[in-house]
Amino acid sequence: MLTIFRPRVHAIGALVTSFTLAAPLWPLAAQPAARPAQAVEASKGMVVSASAIASQVGRDVLANGGNAIDAAIATGFALAVTYPTAGNIGGGGFMVIRFPDGRATTIDFRERAPGASTPSMFTDSAGTYSARIHHGSHKAVGVPGTVAGFDLAHRKYGRVSWAKLVDPAARMADSGFFVPTGLAASLGNPRTQERLSAYPATIAAYYRDGKPYAAGERMKLTDLGNTLGRIRDLRRDGFYKGTTAHLIVAEMKKNGGLISEQDLAGYEAKERAAVRGTFKGYEIITMPPPSSGGVAMLEMLNILEGVDLRAVGHNTPLYLHYLAESMRRAFRDRAIHLGDPDFTKPPVERLTSKRYATTLRAGIDTAKASPSSPADVTQGYESDETTHYSVVDKDGLAVSVTYTLEAGYGLGAVVEGAGFLLNNEMGDFNGKPGLTDSTGLIGTAPNVAQPGKRMLSSMTPTIVAKDGKLVAVVGSPGGRTIINTVMQVVLNLTAFDMPVQQAVNAARMHHQWLPNAITVERDGIEAATIEALKAKGHVVRVGAQQGTAHSIAIDARTGARLGAPDPRDRDAGAAGHN
Repeated sequence: MLTIFRPRVHAIGALVTSFTLAAPLWPLAAQPAARPAQAVEASKGMVVSASAIASQVGRDVLANGGNAIDAAIATGFALAVTYPTAGNIGGGGFMVIRFPDGRATTIDFRERAPGASTPSMFTDSAGTYSARIHHGSHKAVGVPGTVAGFDLAHRKYGRVSWAKLVDPAARMADSGFFVPTGLAASLGNPRTQERLSAYPATIAAYYRDGKPYAAGERMKLTDLGNTLGRIRDLRRDGFYKGTTAHLIVAEMKKNGGLISEQDLAGYEAKERAAVRGTFKGYEIITMPPPSSGGVAMLEMLNILEGVDLRAVGHNTPLYLHYLAESMRRAFRDRAIHLGDPDFTKPPVERLTSKRYATTLRAGIDTAKASPSSPADVTQGYESDETTHYSVVDKDGLAVSVTYTLEAGYGLGAVVEGAGFLLNNEMGDFNGKPGLTDSTGLIGTAPNVAQPGKRMLSSMTPTIVAKDGKLVAVVGSPGGRTIINTVMQVVLNLTAFDMPVQQAVNAARMHHQWLPNAITVERDGIEAATIEALKAKGHVVRVGAQQGTAHSIAIDARTGARLGAPDPRDRDAGAAGHN
C-alpha cells in the first residue's frame, strides 16, 4: 500500500512527491494524491529524479542497505523504462561522486565514435554539410556508455549485488507500469508521433495499435525487459556482447549505421579526477572534459566571485548583465579549447584559475553588452532533452548523475528485438572541420569526429561542499543551457542563501556567446528588467522553461536531506527514507 510522506516546510513553490512503499510502485496509480509545494525532508537517504517511479526504486535500494552508488544505478536503469525521452541504456553520460570523507571522483560513460568515423562523416556526396546525417541518421549513433559506466561504478564502489539493482527495472518493463501524465503528453504530442513513426519498432514499443497511451494505462516493454534481464544476469557483457550486441549491429547494418561488434566489445567507461574549484568559501566539485560544463561553470563563478552579487540583487538588470557577460566569455573559451582529453589537451588549469578570471572580469563594462562575432567561434548544437538525478545516502555519500540520448527519444529508433532507444549523440561532434557560422555550427579541431573519440558535452553534474561537509547535489538537463542552469542554482544556494526549493524554482536566463542574445524564461523576468537589459545593448528573447534541476540540499542544523524536484518536470519526484 502507498503511504504519502508529508514533510515539514523548508521552501515555497515546488511540486514534490515523496512516499514510502511496501509493495512495488509500478502497479499503482501513476500520480500520488498529494504533491506538496515544499522541499521533502528525510533523515537518512534521498533520491530526486525526473520520474517519481524511478526515484522510488532508488529510495528502496537505500532503505534496503544500498549506498548512493547503488541507488544511482538502480534509478538510472528504472529511468530507462519510465522516462524514455532521456533515461537510457542506449546513451551515455557522467557521474560525480563525493565520499563522506571529502574525497571525490567521476565516472565518464560518454558515448564514443565508432571505429569507422571520420571528421567529414556528416557531409553528403558533394561534400556539403548535412544536418540530417549529423542528427537524424543511424550515422549519428555513438557507441552507448550507460551500462559500462554503471558497471564500473558498481565494481569499484557499490555495496549490494548488481542483480538487485537491475532487476526492478527489468521486472517493471516486463510486467508494465502505469503511464504518468508527462510521458503520456509527450508520446501523444503530434510532432513526437510524426518523428517516431519513421521507426516501426518504436511505434510497436511505445504505442498501442499505433495510438498513444493515455495517462494511467499500463505500458509493457517486453523486449526492453528481456534486454535488461540479460544485463542483470551478465552485467556489461549482457549488453556489449552476445544477443544484444548482435541486435545492435543488425540495426546498424540495416540502416547505414557504423557501430560494429568490435566497437561494442571495446567500449570502456573511464574514472577521471573531478574538477574542483571554490566560490566564496564553498567547494565546487564537478565534471572534467569531455564535459565542458564543469570547466565553463568554474570559469564563470570565478568571474562572478569578484562582484558583490548580494548587493547587486538577485535577477536585477545588473545581475543578469553580469551573468550574461560571464557566460559569453566562458562559452567562447568552451568552443575554442575543450574536447575529449584523450585526443586533445584542454587547458583546464588556466581556464579555471582565479587569475584568468580577473582578466576576463576586467573586460566587462557594467553599462553595455560586449560584442560577439562568428569569427570568435560559436557553440555547436545540443538538444535540450537530457535528464539529471541526485542521490544522498545515510552516510553522506553523494552522487550526481546526468545522462542523455541527445535529442528527445534520441534518434527515435528502437533497436528491433532489443526494445531500447538509440542515441544520436554524434550530433555533438562538430558538423564539418572549419565550418563555423552564427547559426551555431562550429568547426574547431578539438571536437571533430574521430574513431573512439568522446564528443564534447555541456552536462554539468555538480556537488557543493563547505568546511568539509556536504551542502548540495545539483545538475540539470537542457543542452547548451545546462551549464548556466546549474550555475544559477549554485549561485542561488551560495551567494543568496536560498532554501533549496526556492533555488530550484527561481527564474533562469541563458547566454552562449552566439547567437548573441539573452534568453529568459517566460513569465520569469519582469518586463522592466528586460527593457533595462535592452538599454545596455543586449538582445533579449523570451523562451520556454530552462532545465529541470532535480537537487538535494543538506540542512546544516539537523543534517536532514532536503529533496527538491524541479516543478518544470511534470513526472518528477523526490523519495526519501527515515
